[in-house]
Amino acid sequence: MSQDSLIIRPLEAGDEAAWRALWTGYLTFYETSVPEEVYASTFARLLGDDPQDFHGLLALVGGVPVGLVHYVFHRHCWRIENVCYLQDLYAAPEARGTGVGRALIEAVYAAADAEGAPNVYWMTQEFNTTARQLYDRIGTVTPFIKYQRR
Repeated sequence: MSQDSLIIRPLEAGDEAAWRALWTGYLTFYETSVPEEVYASTFARLLGDDPQDFHGLLALVGGVPVGLVHYVFHRHCWRIENVCYLQDLYAAPEARGTGVGRALIEAVYAAADAEGAPNVYWMTQEFNTTARQLYDRIGTVTPFIKYQRR
Protein backbone atom coordinates (compact mmCIF):
# COMPACT_ATOMS: atom_id res chain seq x y z
CA MET A 1 0.00 0.00 0.00
CA SER A 2 1.27 3.41 -0.90
CA GLN A 3 1.37 6.03 1.85
CA ASP A 4 0.68 8.56 -0.92
CA SER A 5 -2.88 7.28 -1.25
CA LEU A 6 -3.57 7.12 2.53
CA ILE A 7 -6.34 9.44 3.68
CA ILE A 8 -7.52 9.85 7.27
CA ARG A 9 -10.90 11.54 7.58
CA PRO A 10 -13.86 11.78 9.98
CA LEU A 11 -16.55 9.13 9.73
CA GLU A 12 -19.58 10.06 7.64
CA ALA A 13 -23.11 8.66 7.61
CA GLY A 14 -22.40 6.77 4.38
CA ASP A 15 -19.51 4.89 6.01
CA GLU A 16 -21.67 2.69 8.21
CA ALA A 17 -21.21 -0.59 6.29
CA ALA A 18 -17.42 -0.19 6.03
CA TRP A 19 -17.21 0.94 9.65
CA ARG A 20 -19.24 -2.10 10.79
CA ALA A 21 -16.93 -4.45 8.91
CA LEU A 22 -13.81 -2.88 10.42
CA TRP A 23 -15.23 -2.64 13.95
CA THR A 24 -16.36 -6.27 13.72
CA GLY A 25 -12.76 -7.18 12.84
CA TYR A 26 -11.58 -5.22 15.88
CA LEU A 27 -14.08 -6.90 18.20
CA THR A 28 -13.25 -10.33 16.78
CA PHE A 29 -9.54 -9.73 17.40
CA TYR A 30 -10.37 -9.11 21.07
CA GLU A 31 -12.58 -12.21 21.10
CA THR A 32 -15.77 -10.32 21.84
CA SER A 33 -18.94 -9.18 20.16
CA VAL A 34 -21.72 -6.69 20.82
CA PRO A 35 -25.45 -6.81 20.05
CA GLU A 36 -26.99 -4.91 17.14
CA GLU A 37 -28.23 -2.17 19.48
CA VAL A 38 -24.63 -1.37 20.44
CA TYR A 39 -23.54 -1.17 16.78
CA ALA A 40 -26.41 1.23 16.04
CA SER A 41 -25.89 3.30 19.19
CA THR A 42 -22.13 3.51 18.75
CA PHE A 43 -22.33 4.61 15.13
CA ALA A 44 -24.96 7.24 15.98
CA ARG A 45 -22.76 8.56 18.80
CA LEU A 46 -19.74 8.68 16.51
CA LEU A 47 -21.72 11.00 14.24
CA GLY A 48 -23.25 12.96 17.13
CA ASP A 49 -22.42 16.41 18.38
CA ASP A 50 -22.76 15.87 22.13
CA PRO A 51 -19.44 16.75 23.83
CA GLN A 52 -19.58 13.34 25.53
CA ASP A 53 -19.79 11.53 22.19
CA PHE A 54 -16.90 9.60 20.75
CA HIS A 55 -15.28 10.77 17.54
CA GLY A 56 -14.41 8.40 14.71
CA LEU A 57 -11.83 8.54 11.97
CA LEU A 58 -11.52 6.26 9.00
CA ALA A 59 -8.31 5.38 7.15
CA LEU A 60 -8.66 4.86 3.41
CA VAL A 61 -6.06 3.63 0.96
CA GLY A 62 -6.97 4.12 -2.67
CA GLY A 63 -10.49 4.97 -1.49
CA VAL A 64 -10.87 1.64 0.33
CA PRO A 65 -11.51 1.77 4.11
CA VAL A 66 -8.70 -0.13 5.87
CA GLY A 67 -8.70 1.23 9.42
CA LEU A 68 -10.56 3.09 12.11
CA VAL A 69 -10.04 4.85 15.40
CA HIS A 70 -12.50 5.98 18.09
CA TYR A 71 -11.60 8.60 20.70
CA VAL A 72 -13.30 10.80 23.28
CA PHE A 73 -12.39 13.88 25.29
CA HIS A 74 -13.16 13.93 29.01
CA ARG A 75 -12.37 15.80 32.18
CA HIS A 76 -9.55 14.66 34.46
CA CYS A 77 -9.12 15.39 38.15
CA TRP A 78 -5.36 15.88 37.80
CA ARG A 79 -5.54 18.42 34.96
CA ILE A 80 -7.40 21.59 34.11
CA GLU A 81 -7.68 20.71 30.43
CA ASN A 82 -9.55 17.69 29.11
CA VAL A 83 -7.70 14.51 28.20
CA CYS A 84 -8.26 12.26 25.21
CA TYR A 85 -8.95 8.53 25.49
CA LEU A 86 -8.25 6.55 22.34
CA GLN A 87 -10.56 3.57 22.79
CA ASP A 88 -10.51 1.55 19.58
CA LEU A 89 -7.79 1.38 16.95
CA TYR A 90 -7.93 -1.13 14.12
CA ALA A 91 -6.12 -1.73 10.86
CA ALA A 92 -7.36 -4.46 8.56
CA PRO A 93 -4.89 -7.37 8.29
CA GLU A 94 -3.84 -6.34 4.76
CA ALA A 95 -3.04 -2.82 6.00
CA ARG A 96 -0.92 -3.77 9.00
CA GLY A 97 2.70 -2.69 8.88
CA THR A 98 1.97 -0.02 6.28
CA GLY A 99 1.71 3.00 8.57
CA VAL A 100 -2.09 3.04 8.84
CA GLY A 101 -2.08 2.54 12.63
CA ARG A 102 0.54 5.22 13.16
CA ALA A 103 -1.35 7.64 10.90
CA LEU A 104 -4.57 7.06 12.84
CA ILE A 105 -2.85 7.64 16.20
CA GLU A 106 -1.15 10.77 14.86
CA ALA A 107 -4.54 12.02 13.62
CA VAL A 108 -5.90 11.59 17.16
CA TYR A 109 -2.85 13.44 18.52
CA ALA A 110 -3.61 16.30 16.10
CA ALA A 111 -7.30 16.36 17.06
CA ALA A 112 -6.36 16.39 20.76
CA ASP A 113 -3.90 19.24 20.22
CA ALA A 114 -6.58 21.20 18.34
CA GLU A 115 -8.98 20.68 21.28
CA GLY A 116 -6.40 21.78 23.84
CA ALA A 117 -6.20 18.25 25.26
CA PRO A 118 -2.59 17.22 24.63
CA ASN A 119 -2.72 14.16 26.92
CA VAL A 120 -3.78 11.13 24.86
CA TYR A 121 -3.90 7.66 26.39
CA TRP A 122 -5.06 4.17 25.47
CA MET A 123 -4.93 0.58 26.64
CA THR A 124 -4.25 -2.69 24.92
CA GLN A 125 -4.13 -6.29 25.96
CA GLU A 126 -0.78 -7.73 26.89
CA PHE A 127 -0.93 -10.32 24.08
CA ASN A 128 -1.31 -7.64 21.38
CA THR A 129 2.41 -7.83 20.61
CA THR A 130 2.24 -6.58 17.03
CA ALA A 131 0.40 -3.39 17.93
CA ARG A 132 2.57 -2.91 21.02
CA GLN A 133 5.62 -2.63 18.76
CA LEU A 134 4.02 0.47 17.26
CA TYR A 135 2.77 1.76 20.62
CA ASP A 136 6.27 1.49 22.10
CA ARG A 137 7.52 3.80 19.31
CA ILE A 138 4.70 6.34 19.41
CA GLY A 139 3.76 6.38 23.10
CA THR A 140 5.02 5.62 26.58
CA VAL A 141 3.91 2.54 28.48
CA THR A 142 2.66 3.40 31.98
CA PRO A 143 2.73 1.30 35.17
CA PHE A 144 -1.05 1.35 35.60
CA ILE A 145 -3.00 -1.89 35.77
CA LYS A 146 -6.68 -1.83 34.83
CA TYR A 147 -9.37 -3.21 37.11
CA GLN A 148 -13.08 -3.38 36.50
CA ARG A 149 -16.18 -4.25 38.43
CA ARG A 150 -16.99 -7.95 38.69
